[in-house]
Amino acid sequence: MRITLLGTGTSVGIPMIGCACETCKSTDPRDKRLRTACHIEAGNLSIIIDTGPDFRQQMLRANVRHLDAVLWTHHHFDHIMGLDDLRPYFFDCKAPIPCFAHPKSANVLRSIFPYIWGKRKAYPGTLKLNPADTPFGIKSRYDKPDTINVTPIEILHGRMPINGYRIGNFAYLTDVSHIPEAEYRKLKNLDLLVLNALRPTKHPRHFSINEAKNVAMRIRANQTVFVHMSHQVLHSRESTLLTGSMALGYDGMVLETT
Repeated sequence: MRITLLGTGTSVGIPMIGCACETCKSTDPRDKRLRTACHIEAGNLSIIIDTGPDFRQQMLRANVRHLDAVLWTHHHFDHIMGLDDLRPYFFDCKAPIPCFAHPKSANVLRSIFPYIWGKRKAYPGTLKLNPADTPFGIKSRYDKPDTINVTPIEILHGRMPINGYRIGNFAYLTDVSHIPEAEYRKLKNLDLLVLNALRPTKHPRHFSINEAKNVAMRIRANQTVFVHMSHQVLHSRESTLLTGSMALGYDGMVLETT
């Protein structure tokens, strides 16, 4: 698998509007962060995790030409509001795009976008929304033979249950503040873990950097990459405080795993 980090920033992005802190003023390209999302290539399959408000820009920058499935971690604005920009992926393939989300997030998505999933659909037959609470498979929309299995990981974003996902030996967990004990069993023997690490100080709904490091040491993936970082994280400074198997992610970072 080839994983591209499309964005590694928080809900406001970096630089943040109106801010003149050292990270927002930084000339280091690793400190320019769009909203957190990633693209997964597995054989001929093309999968997106989250479609935030920067989705169109991210797809153009990464030159993603086709799409087989969308996975949503949860229904907050910075993870879903680029959804309408999925429409160009129907221009050369009319098969519906399968979309997956935690059952509670799926219900919210239906209420936010009634013109897609309501009784009077503006785009009938385009996006098929599926609750993701048990393992499921993804196959090609383009009649390719490729298929892949996905295991949802139910985690907590504050008090709200959301989904992370495991695909092969890769797991993607963002906006998490707590991993239930039962879910740790699904995170064994990882080659690559992508995990949120908001800032050096604590937050009620996100892991801090130290909390994320502790979780990474417990999961013991061969490589852990941190994402969803605020403007309190200056890449050149915080990256020097990490061990050899941990790294800060950055927009456009490409990772490979099985």
